[in-house]
Order: sequence, then C-alpha cells, then structure tokens
Amino acid sequence: MAEDFTPEELEAGRLLFAGEVSFLMGVAKLEQLPPAFPAEVCFAGRSNVGKSSLLNALTGHHDLARASNTPGRTRELNYFKAGNLAIVDMPGYGYAKAEKALIKNWQKLVKNYLQGRPALRRAFVLIDSRHGIKSADFETLDMLDETAVSYQLVLTKMDKIHAREAQGVLKETEKAVAKRPAAHPRVHLTSSEKGDGIAELRAELALFVPV
Repeated sequence: MAEDFTPEELEAGRLLFAGEVSFLMGVAKLEQLPPAFPAEVCFAGRSNVGKSSLLNALTGHHDLARASNTPGRTRELNYFKAGNLAIVDMPGYGYAKAEKALIKNWQKLVKNYLQGRPALRRAFVLIDSRHGIKSADFETLDMLDETAVSYQLVLTKMDKIHAREAQGVLKETEKAVAKRPAAHPRVHLTSSEKGDGIAELRAELALFVPV
C-alpha cells in the first residue's frame, strides 16, 4: 500500500524503471549464471499466476517477459536488468503436463541458484488472489525457508475479485506467512491489468539498489 512507502521511495521506484530495462540471458545450467550483480531479486510463482504480465507492468515493457497460455513455458532462469538491479524470472511451478525428469531438473536448478547466489536480496512469490496459497506454493515457501532466502508474497490479479474480498485475502495471506522464518511480513496487492500496486512494488525493489 502507498502509505507503506515515502514519496521519496515511490519516486526511486519510478526512476528505477524509467531508464533502460533489458533482457540479458536465459540460464539453463548453473555454470551459465552471469557474474554477480550489485543486487539481485527473483520472481517465482505457479504457472499462469500472471508472472510475465506483472514483470511487463513493472518494467513498462509490454512484451519484455513473454506471457503464454501454456503452463510451464519458462524453463530457464531469465535475467533482466534495470539499472544496477538484476531481476530473475524463475520457472513456473505446478505444471502437471511437464515431464517428471524436466520438473526435477528445473527444481534442482532453482534450488542450487537460491543456495549459491549471495547477491540475491529477496525472492518474490506470486499468489493468485482468486485461489490463495496452494500446496505447490507452500512447497516453494518451505524451500525458501530451508535455503534461508528472504522472500515476500505478491498477490496478483486483484482486479479479478471484488474489492470487499481484498482485505480478507490479504489477512489470510499475512497469517499464512506470519511465523515463517524467512518471510517478510508485508504482502503486496497488485493488478497488472489496472496497474494497482505496481508503484509500491517498484519502490520495494528500489530499496535493494545500492546508492
């Protein structure tokens, strides 16, 4: 929410994405990871949670992160760069149609990435506000707790539910992560379609950029 950030922080978030934002590379193997950036964040979520749409809304580029109706389309760690901040789009999870061997390989890549990236400041886990936290999400939260990676939940598609439901969804989500050791207490509410919560999430990301 806007009141969680100062006008200066909101402006820093705007400026972060007002400059050039570019796709750098896709990483399918750990040895392909680029050198460390001053700061790095990653975005994770179930397939079709709206991750590509949110990244496009954040960066102001409609086709930077490709959206797809096919679950599990992102099979690599996709690196984007905004100023001194690296943004990593992680493979979507919960895709029932993918081969088990592929799923295992992706899970191994993700876990090794989380454990071996010291510049990683936070993982943002996207949750579809219409469905809440599912078992696949809890598995990801467990992995993040296990690897001691700070993470924060982002509720997507808030425009798809009634306004009166929003606060209930928010409270349920906050309660679900309240006692998790690596979870940040602030939960973001967003709508990529209407732009709600985008300025605040940009401000959150700008906090990690070295001055």
